[in-house]
Amino acid sequence: MKTPELLAPAGNLEKLKVAIHYGADAIYLGGQKFGLRSLADNFTLADMAEALAYAHERKVKVYLTVNSFPDNDELANLDRYLEEVAALPFDAYIAADPGVIAAIRAISPQRAIHLSTQANTTNWRSVMFWQQQGITRVNLARETSLESIRETRERVATELEVFVHGALCVSYSGRCLLSSVMTGRNANKGECAHPCRWSYSLVEETRPGEYFPVVEDERGTFIFNSKDLCLIRHIPEIVGAGADSLKIEGRMKGIHYVASVVRVYREALDSYAADPGAYRIRPEWLEELSKISHRGYTTGFFLGKPVDVDLEFDSRYRRSHEFIGMVEEAHPDGTVTVEARNRIIAGTAVEVIGRQMRSTIHKIEGFTDMKGNSISEAHPNQRILIRLPVAAERYDLIRRER
Repeated sequence: MKTPELLAPAGNLEKLKVAIHYGADAIYLGGQKFGLRSLADNFTLADMAEALAYAHERKVKVYLTVNSFPDNDELANLDRYLEEVAALPFDAYIAADPGVIAAIRAISPQRAIHLSTQANTTNWRSVMFWQQQGITRVNLARETSLESIRETRERVATELEVFVHGALCVSYSGRCLLSSVMTGRNANKGECAHPCRWSYSLVEETRPGEYFPVVEDERGTFIFNSKDLCLIRHIPEIVGAGADSLKIEGRMKGIHYVASVVRVYREALDSYAADPGAYRIRPEWLEELSKISHRGYTTGFFLGKPVDVDLEFDSRYRRSHEFIGMVEEAHPDGTVTVEARNRIIAGTAVEVIGRQMRSTIHKIEGFTDMKGNSISEAHPNQRILIRLPVAAERYDLIRRER
């Protein structure tokens, strides 16, 4: 049985390199136009070229998102943008709008096209339609169940991509109007302000000024603030259903999120591929996913309709650990150069995380600045030299318990 591709997000060049370090098989990224994450750092043309060279040298594929829904007055700019990126050797473009797909075909006819989840594809007949249009992969909507994935796989030849981890949207596969209405920022053009993540209260019209909190109890729940999708427990079912790619959401997320999620799913996929019969969910995988910022976890629609699987909603973020530094270079004398991303204080107990779920905990007794002067505190963007009790690699992360 073929092991599916592990597809990771990259909001910038550094995140791409981190995702590759922790085991991604492929990366999806956006340029500065016509993607659905315009508020991420995103990639300039020069960044794209560097990212492609870096990834391809390591046998990692790179896909460009062009999955916004342009208006008439944006079509000329779309054509110019597609012409600008046409010479770059992306492995595929990700698109949703038929007009965008037509433009890609006209300008880059050799380019493979993956259908975005924004196209809301939930059944095999829709996948068959897109297959007949020459689409090489369909990213199924998050509303698609395991049984539907299985049936679709039996009926179509095109590749199927399935979201396995990350944020769920309050609206149908991400087509949301809340941001446009409340902030003037169009979610379907990459400008989502995430109003579904805000705190809300109810006001009854005859009681102005009296605010009732929106809460959840055993009798019911509310529609905003979905828990995050997490299908780590269901790797065997997803692989068995014939998914070709497992996609992690999160181009707006930080380096700590990318590293932790990628390394867990990489370990799980490799473990299952090595011996499917002996595969077991490991407690350290669940523990790792609990350390990153998240909103609680759910299986969403994967096991059936939410009413059947007790889909829960929660407005509270959880985060037990804080990312404080990244290893930039390992030296022969056993020290490493670390770029601080948060305050680092001597005497702090930290955890160093690496590939293959490598993890060590120790106390930083002291460190020096880059000139060798002993210091007791480092601040964001400062580079320091630290001696670690075990070998570390470039892009290993350092974190501490909150």
